Amino acid sequence: MGSDSAITTSWTDALKADEVPCPISVQKHLLEVHHCYPGFTESCAAKCKDLAGQTSYEWLCNVIDPMRHRNILDLACGSGVLLELCRARFPQHTLTGIDMSPAELALARRRLCGQNVTLHEQLAQDLSFVERGSLDAVLCHWALTLMDPVEPVLREIKRVLAPGGIFSAIIDGDPKAAPGYAEINDLIFKHVQMKLPTYGDYDLGDPRTRTPRSLAALARSIFKTTEVSVETSTFTLEGKPVSLAREAVGFFYAAYILPAAARKRLINDLAAFLRASTKKGAAVFSMPVCRLIVRF
Repeated sequence: MGSDSAITTSWTDALKADEVPCPISVQKHLLEVHHCYPGFTESCAAKCKDLAGQTSYEWLCNVIDPMRHRNILDLACGSGVLLELCRARFPQHTLTGIDMSPAELALARRRLCGQNVTLHEQLAQDLSFVERGSLDAVLCHWALTLMDPVEPVLREIKRVLAPGGIFSAIIDGDPKAAPGYAEINDLIFKHVQMKLPTYGDYDLGDPRTRTPRSLAALARSIFKTTEVSVETSTFTLEGKPVSLAREAVGFFYAAYILPAAARKRLINDLAAFLRASTKKGAAVFSMPVCRLIVRF
């Protein structure tokens, strides 16, 4: 990972000044986090498993019908974990990935070197390089909730999908749906708000993407289809309290605005919480996850 210094951007500066951050400042903030810590999302997500033993990447990939969905776009592909999985499952399919982060795309290129996958540095709001109706599937792993404005993203997905196509995204679940997650989320925000009291007043992304009901309603209004569903699951990771706390904290954007000493205190407090809830010798971190599916 990158530097242990706190990340300061125009977005955090706006919060310090008690101002409403603009979407451009949010984009710059996200870019800076991914520049300093490329691959941080996969570090935790690729290790968390559901009861069937699959990751959220595998759960998302399961929506693909290999006979119908042969031209696939990974929206906000990050370091290329999902594309690597798709290539392994569907070696004859056409795969494309886009991401706005050069640092993440550099990791994806190394991961996918020698594989027939096309990568683009691009914002999700502009898929003009993709022809109308040319894709069978668009997938998005835990990035849709960060996109603002999000309506142009959904409209672009609708434009590029062919009839019979599918759009699916991994999004946040109800914090209360996974044991201990709401308490962990509150603990992280408590530490961050010691440095930035207004952190949490403004979402990284459109607030309508934060709950399955409001996101499904938004998708129905744009795709003009009733074939919109949201499925729920829980993904867990076990380990020793300190190492597990470090892994869990690293999954939250909020942690990266803390200086090293404050982040260490957060990790120690989270480790203490996990230690208190340890069962059968292992601490458990559980994440509530939803899968949005839009059949076009």
